Amino acid sequence: MTIHIKPEIKALSDKIISTRRDIHQHPELAFDEHRTAQLVADRLQSLGIDVQTGVGKTGVVGILKGNSSGKTIALRADMDALPMQETSDIPYKSQNDGVMHACGHDGHTAMLLGAAEALSQKTDKLNGTVKFIFQPAEEGQGGARYMIEDGALNGVDEVYGIHLWNYQEYGTVGVKSGPILAAADLFEITVHGKGGHGAAPQGTKDAVVIASHLVQTLQTIVSRNTNPIESTVVTIGQINGGYNFNIIADTVTMKGTARAYTEENRQLIKTRMAEIIKGTEQIFGCKIDFDYEDGYPPTVNHPIESEKLLNAARNIVGDGAGDPYLSMGGEDFSYFLQKVPGCFFFVGSAPPDHEPLSVPHHCSHFDFDERALLVGSSVYLQLVEDIIF
Repeated sequence: MTIHIKPEIKALSDKIISTRRDIHQHPELAFDEHRTAQLVADRLQSLGIDVQTGVGKTGVVGILKGNSSGKTIALRADMDALPMQETSDIPYKSQNDGVMHACGHDGHTAMLLGAAEALSQKTDKLNGTVKFIFQPAEEGQGGARYMIEDGALNGVDEVYGIHLWNYQEYGTVGVKSGPILAAADLFEITVHGKGGHGAAPQGTKDAVVIASHLVQTLQTIVSRNTNPIESTVVTIGQINGGYNFNIIADTVTMKGTARAYTEENRQLIKTRMAEIIKGTEQIFGCKIDFDYEDGYPPTVNHPIESEKLLNAARNIVGDGAGDPYLSMGGEDFSYFLQKVPGCFFFVGSAPPDHEPLSVPHHCSHFDFDERALLVGSSVYLQLVEDIIF
């Protein structure tokens, strides 16, 4: 495997890695990324990059203008951590109880800062503008929407986002046109039956039985309503109900998630769920509440921008650039892609001596191969050079 780290990034390697470790030790939750945002703003200002703070509440935007006019390219990294306790025993372990960078956003921020520093030394070659978007609240709070509302994409011609990816080996970059992450919706279903004694089911409407029927029937949406070559998921992740072993439950609450790569399938799932729930009410003579909440839309890459990213990645990792390991996870970079052509891509980061998938994202012992940080920064730098140098 031959990997060509850009010389400018190689010179910054210790700084990029130490920045990631600093952020990892001081994780902050959605819209509370004050220390991280200050670190980012201070670093950008020290490089002579114009800085806007408080964008999308706690976001930061750096603006680097070249000596001549041209396209405006936006590069994005997310900054927030997750509400979980870190269990690994690494030297840069989280110092904030119950908060951890378990997805790689600390690395995303460090990679983009590295690319920003390298580009700040090349303004004489820059025929256009680069916007560095450091976004808060990707983990479920939709920070991208708030940044868009505050003008982060104003004047932007193309936008690119990066994600470390422990499901791929170091030295790979995953990129493809079209859907690459799913719509991530959530729902809650409450079955209202009629309780009674477990020994006398007559006259009751057993909410547990009704809920069990729903769990099975809702799975037919994926198996019998959607095209089998178009990935969809309906998951019931939580069921609560009942009082005791000999009491027929009058209420059961279920919570779950629906995932789809296309907006058409997303709407199909929502419609069929409502129809199945209505039919179940009629079958069992009960009342069922259904609350469906739209999450992030599907993340859909644009073809021209995906090709640009793929070419840049090939300059760094050669044949290691290709289709990504796909997931039904969601990502609010999708909001950026709905507004501006762009591409979201993955940088292989499986830890050394570990098989991909063995240290998954959102686990309490999450870590990654820090060499991937240099790959990501190099791809960003190469991409900008290809487009507006």
